[in-house]
Amino acid sequence: MAVFKGSAVAIVTPFKETDQSVNYDAFADIIDYQIDHGTDAIVVCGSTGEAATMSEEEHLQVCKFCIDHVKGRVPVIAGTGSNRTLTAIELSKEVAGYGADGLLLISPYYNKGTQEGVYGHSIRAMTTRSCRFCPWAGSVSSPLSRMWLLRLCMICAISSSTAT
Repeated sequence: MAVFKGSAVAIVTPFKETDQSVNYDAFADIIDYQIDHGTDAIVVCGSTGEAATMSEEEHLQVCKFCIDHVKGRVPVIAGTGSNRTLTAIELSKEVAGYGADGLLLISPYYNKGTQEGVYGHSIRAMTTRSCRFCPWAGSVSSPLSRMWLLRLCMICAISSSTAT
């Protein structure tokens, strides 16, 4: 399993102006540019990658394309977080199956849950696959406190976090 170190780029997802579909040629160029210039990992479908604006099908296709295109040159950390716990679980299972080296799970955004609720959401998504996880607290989500993050660490392979 990959160990993350160094700098990871949260990569954008380019879209075609004509029909708003993903521009996979431009996406491949962006990925290659980042790898050629020394990034240590690629983060795909985080908030920078427009994941919240994509359908689940597009989200999965973008993650799969990135993983397949990178071909193990650097680790790929795929964003699989969602407000809906079952969606986070489904995305995590699918993307881990594609070969992601890690999964970036944001705490449910805009839904300001309790620490127990955010922990429950996180643990259900994290225990669906054996993959490294990077819990992330966005600016509009309920971050996990260090105490709750430690509880998760006792169960899951966590590589990094933004716990408060």
